[in-house]
Amino acid sequence: MNYTLHQLQIFLCITRLQSVTKASESMHLSQPAVSIQLKNFQDQFDIPLTEIIGRKLYVTDFGKEIAAAAEKILNEVDAINFKTMAFKGQLSGRLKISVVSTGKYVAPYFISDFLKTNAHVELLMDVTNKKQVLQSLERNEVDFALVSLLPSALQVEKLELLKNQLYLVGNSAYSGLKQQSHDKRIFEDLPLIFRESGSGTREVMEKFIEKNKLPVRKKMELTSNEAVKQAVIAGLGCSIMPLIGIKNELSNGDLHIIPVKGLPVRSDWHLIWLKNKQFSPVSAAFLEHLRKEGQHIVESRFDWFQKYEAGN
Repeated sequence: MNYTLHQLQIFLCITRLQSVTKASESMHLSQPAVSIQLKNFQDQFDIPLTEIIGRKLYVTDFGKEIAAAAEKILNEVDAINFKTMAFKGQLSGRLKISVVSTGKYVAPYFISDFLKTNAHVELLMDVTNKKQVLQSLERNEVDFALVSLLPSALQVEKLELLKNQLYLVGNSAYSGLKQQSHDKRIFEDLPLIFRESGSGTREVMEKFIEKNKLPVRKKMELTSNEAVKQAVIAGLGCSIMPLIGIKNELSNGDLHIIPVKGLPVRSDWHLIWLKNKQFSPVSAAFLEHLRKEGQHIVESRFDWFQKYEAGN
């Protein structure tokens, strides 16, 4: 056998995505180039690695075993590369973080300087809902998770990064309501847009509604903060949204905060990790970076929060 590391990488990508087309897009290669490499790799085995049924690609049981072996080989190659860089005195390796969807407005600011300082560190960041984030953390698939609500079923350590505030917001049609603070009766006339179940924002919103016994009119349920934002801007309803994700829309007047007694709901953005987690050199260095620079990052990148805290 004379397969190459490149062929192993392509085959592993195909098995993960179950598609030659998606693998070619993911690896920034042409589809014919990926197909040729898959054929050349297959020609070295007497047993099929994949099969096509109804124009859909399936990985055979044998192919799955080869994919698992390929992953181990590629991980060992990465380890060799990382150790080589370490002997040169350069921090290298992978930093794996799972981030709740709204956390995409937070995480980059706490990561960027670390990556600039450590050019040989690779970032793998998965952005999804709270349920998936916690599952990744529980399975030890990531080094850290970024959440606004701490999990109750996992034993974790935490580092507070930033305050999280959620306000009732509407589009320009509701701009007249921002002149005075309203009581909970305002919810009788406002159609509310919710995030999907499993979302941290949805959980905070529902707890606020339940605690205050609000007479809400649920208008619709959407699966991302961006989708909710666009629906509110379009006038489909109002929503209780994290301040962190609506900075530009507030500035240009597409969205307006509607003052309500009891709002904003406040929580904290935390970086969390499993208790007794064995850190890699990269993850340990990143945590130390945040402990040293976290407050400076908040003061320099999120000072605009003060405008809304002051009620302006």
